[in-house]
Amino acid sequence: MKRRDVLALGGSLLALPLMRPALAQTSYPDRPIRLIVPFAPGGVTDVVGRRWAERMKTSLGTVFVENKPQGGGSIGAAEGARAQPDGHTLVFGNTSTQVLIPIVMTRPPYEPKDFIPIHILCISPLCFVVHESVPVRSLPELITYVKANSAKLSYGSAGVGTMTHLAGELFKQLIDVPDLVHVPYKGSAPGVGDLVSGHIPMMTPNVTPQLLDFHRQGRVRILAVMTTDRMKAAPDIPTAEEAGLKGQISYLFNGLFAPAGTPQPVIQKIAQATHAAMAEAEFRKMLMDSGFEPLESGPDEAARMVAEEQARWAPIIKKIGFKMD
Repeated sequence: MKRRDVLALGGSLLALPLMRPALAQTSYPDRPIRLIVPFAPGGVTDVVGRRWAERMKTSLGTVFVENKPQGGGSIGAAEGARAQPDGHTLVFGNTSTQVLIPIVMTRPPYEPKDFIPIHILCISPLCFVVHESVPVRSLPELITYVKANSAKLSYGSAGVGTMTHLAGELFKQLIDVPDLVHVPYKGSAPGVGDLVSGHIPMMTPNVTPQLLDFHRQGRVRILAVMTTDRMKAAPDIPTAEEAGLKGQISYLFNGLFAPAGTPQPVIQKIAQATHAAMAEAEFRKMLMDSGFEPLESGPDEAARMVAEEQARWAPIIKKIGFKMD
């Protein structure tokens, strides 16, 4: 073998390690993608995550959903943060997992920097809802009623440390009624069941199609939603700020997150596939019919939204004085 051939062969061999990552990225995914949903099946985040997984079959192949509902979402999110950063394990998280848990837990199992935001698909508005027997028909009337009867009233939430709980605590802070009792449930569904039955007078849950049905049947009354804009699915319901309660903004974003260190070409491929799904009128209508507000997003927008929510909630939680072990 001639000297120039040996040098050429050596150069080719040296280039092989550099080529492997590029080849791996261009062939992504090379096996099914695992999507961790850190909540129980049937919840608002699970619903969106499963719809996304179904839509990815044509662009990313098989995506199987694995529910990890323990620890209020912290267990599943922590497992996702520790996963191999190759794009084959993703987390479908929300405001609770990506913003609140790192703030409210004394020893959080992960930090926001342990994830790369890929796409926020939608938000799920929270609302003020009362049983039909409560003698109020607007949020200002509710505030007056609560101030006059706070010692014998309570509100329900989906559990301690959830967004629905913190929204109620924010309400207590804004109207200066600290003795309004919090009743935590193991999820929104049992709380809404007790609300409809009249066992609790009011609640601060996420808006769902079922809750909207109860509202339209007159079994409960949704007085206001806690978003900056009215819901497309229920434009007749005012926002809390429109009703005069400034600062009462509470909603869950739902979106895709990858472990820190996942290659950018992989992040971009997932983001592009998600953007294509979100551009489909049928997919957006499905989200709106399920009580969600679709968003235009991408990695940069998702990262900005997470940072903004962290900056907004940190001082609120500090003022409330809420902490979890």
